[in-house]
Amino acid sequence: MRLLHTMLRVADLDKSIDFYTRIMGMKLLRKSENTEYKYTLAFVGYQDEADGAVIELTYNWGVDQYDQGSAFGHIAIEVDDLYKTCEQIRTAGGVITREPGPVKGGTTEIAFVRDPDNYAIELINSKHAGQGLSG
Repeated sequence: MRLLHTMLRVADLDKSIDFYTRIMGMKLLRKSENTEYKYTLAFVGYQDEADGAVIELTYNWGVDQYDQGSAFGHIAIEVDDLYKTCEQIRTAGGVITREPGPVKGGTTEIAFVRDPDNYAIELINSKHAGQGLSG
Protein backbone atom coordinates (compact mmCIF):
# COMPACT_ATOMS: atom_id res chain seq x y z
CA MET A 1 0.00 0.00 0.00
CA ARG A 2 1.00 3.61 -0.48
CA LEU A 3 -0.48 7.07 -0.05
CA LEU A 4 -1.83 8.31 -3.41
CA HIS A 5 -3.32 11.77 -2.90
CA THR A 6 -5.10 14.20 -0.62
CA MET A 7 -8.31 15.74 -1.96
CA LEU A 8 -9.17 19.38 -1.30
CA ARG A 9 -12.46 20.96 -2.40
CA VAL A 10 -11.77 24.35 -3.96
CA ALA A 11 -13.99 27.32 -4.81
CA ASP A 12 -12.00 28.62 -7.81
CA LEU A 13 -10.08 25.91 -9.64
CA ASP A 14 -8.02 28.25 -11.80
CA LYS A 15 -6.94 30.29 -8.77
CA SER A 16 -6.01 27.10 -6.89
CA ILE A 17 -4.07 25.66 -9.83
CA ASP A 18 -2.19 28.98 -10.12
CA PHE A 19 -1.35 28.93 -6.40
CA TYR A 20 -0.09 25.34 -6.34
CA THR A 21 1.86 25.62 -9.60
CA ARG A 22 3.16 29.20 -9.72
CA ILE A 23 3.54 29.96 -6.00
CA MET A 24 4.24 26.48 -4.56
CA GLY A 25 6.17 25.19 -7.59
CA MET A 26 4.10 22.07 -8.28
CA LYS A 27 3.18 20.78 -11.73
CA LEU A 28 -0.34 20.34 -13.08
CA LEU A 29 -0.27 16.58 -13.68
CA ARG A 30 -3.74 16.07 -15.15
CA LYS A 31 -7.18 17.63 -15.29
CA SER A 32 -10.55 16.12 -16.13
CA GLU A 33 -14.21 17.17 -16.17
CA ASN A 34 -17.30 15.16 -15.36
CA THR A 35 -20.18 16.91 -17.12
CA GLU A 36 -22.81 14.47 -15.87
CA TYR A 37 -22.05 15.10 -12.19
CA LYS A 38 -20.73 18.65 -12.71
CA TYR A 39 -17.26 18.61 -11.22
CA THR A 40 -13.69 19.09 -12.38
CA LEU A 41 -10.59 17.43 -10.93
CA ALA A 42 -7.03 18.71 -11.19
CA PHE A 43 -4.07 16.79 -9.81
CA VAL A 44 -0.96 18.75 -8.81
CA GLY A 45 2.33 17.62 -7.34
CA TYR A 46 6.10 17.79 -7.36
CA GLN A 47 6.43 14.43 -9.08
CA ASP A 48 4.38 12.01 -11.11
CA GLU A 49 1.64 10.15 -9.24
CA ALA A 50 3.51 6.89 -9.81
CA ASP A 51 6.42 8.27 -7.79
CA GLY A 52 4.75 10.00 -4.85
CA ALA A 53 1.65 11.47 -3.28
CA VAL A 54 -0.10 14.40 -4.96
CA ILE A 55 -3.00 16.77 -4.26
CA GLU A 56 -6.37 16.37 -5.95
CA LEU A 57 -8.15 19.71 -6.33
CA THR A 58 -11.91 19.15 -6.71
CA TYR A 59 -14.14 21.89 -8.05
CA ASN A 60 -17.88 21.19 -7.77
CA TRP A 61 -19.45 23.44 -10.38
CA GLY A 62 -21.33 26.37 -8.87
CA VAL A 63 -19.97 25.92 -5.33
CA ASP A 64 -17.90 28.91 -4.27
CA GLN A 65 -17.47 28.27 -0.55
CA TYR A 66 -16.94 25.35 1.82
CA ASP A 67 -17.08 24.95 5.59
CA GLN A 68 -13.74 23.35 6.43
CA GLY A 69 -14.76 22.30 9.91
CA SER A 70 -12.28 21.81 12.72
CA ALA A 71 -10.92 18.34 11.97
CA PHE A 72 -8.55 19.08 9.07
CA GLY A 73 -5.15 20.36 10.15
CA HIS A 74 -2.69 20.94 7.32
CA ILE A 75 -0.64 19.51 4.48
CA ALA A 76 3.12 19.32 5.13
CA ILE A 77 5.75 19.96 2.46
CA GLU A 78 9.49 19.42 2.82
CA VAL A 79 11.63 22.31 1.54
CA ASP A 80 15.40 22.58 1.11
CA ASP A 81 15.71 26.12 2.49
CA LEU A 82 12.78 27.26 4.63
CA TYR A 83 13.73 30.94 4.73
CA LYS A 84 14.42 31.18 0.98
CA THR A 85 11.20 29.30 0.17
CA CYS A 86 9.13 31.65 2.33
CA GLU A 87 10.67 34.66 0.61
CA GLN A 88 9.95 33.16 -2.83
CA ILE A 89 6.33 32.47 -1.82
CA ARG A 90 5.95 36.00 -0.47
CA THR A 91 7.47 37.52 -3.64
CA ALA A 92 5.11 35.46 -5.81
CA GLY A 93 2.09 36.80 -3.88
CA GLY A 94 1.59 34.01 -1.34
CA VAL A 95 0.79 34.78 2.29
CA ILE A 96 3.03 33.38 5.03
CA THR A 97 0.80 33.00 8.09
CA ARG A 98 3.52 31.74 10.45
CA GLU A 99 7.00 33.08 9.90
CA PRO A 100 9.83 30.54 9.67
CA GLY A 101 11.43 29.43 12.90
CA PRO A 102 11.54 26.66 15.48
CA VAL A 103 8.31 24.90 16.42
CA LYS A 104 7.12 25.74 19.94
CA GLY A 105 8.71 23.30 22.36
CA GLY A 106 11.23 21.97 19.83
CA THR A 107 13.94 22.75 17.33
CA THR A 108 12.32 21.67 14.05
CA GLU A 109 12.08 24.72 11.78
CA ILE A 110 8.68 25.30 10.20
CA ALA A 111 6.51 27.97 8.58
CA PHE A 112 2.91 28.08 7.36
CA VAL A 113 1.26 29.43 4.21
CA ARG A 114 -2.44 29.48 3.28
CA ASP A 115 -3.85 28.56 -0.12
CA PRO A 116 -6.71 30.49 -1.80
CA ASP A 117 -9.30 28.37 0.05
CA ASN A 118 -7.57 28.97 3.38
CA TYR A 119 -6.11 25.46 3.68
CA ALA A 120 -2.97 25.46 5.81
CA ILE A 121 0.32 24.24 4.35
CA GLU A 122 3.21 23.58 6.71
CA LEU A 123 6.68 24.02 5.29
CA ILE A 124 9.38 21.97 7.05
CA ASN A 125 13.12 22.36 6.49
CA SER A 126 14.38 19.17 4.84
CA LYS A 127 16.98 18.57 7.54
CA HIS A 128 14.08 18.25 10.02
CA ALA A 129 11.50 16.45 7.89
CA GLY A 130 10.29 13.23 9.49
CA GLN A 131 12.19 13.80 12.75
CA GLY A 132 9.48 15.12 15.05
CA LEU A 133 9.76 18.17 17.31
CA SER A 134 13.46 18.06 17.99
CA GLY A 135 14.74 17.30 14.47
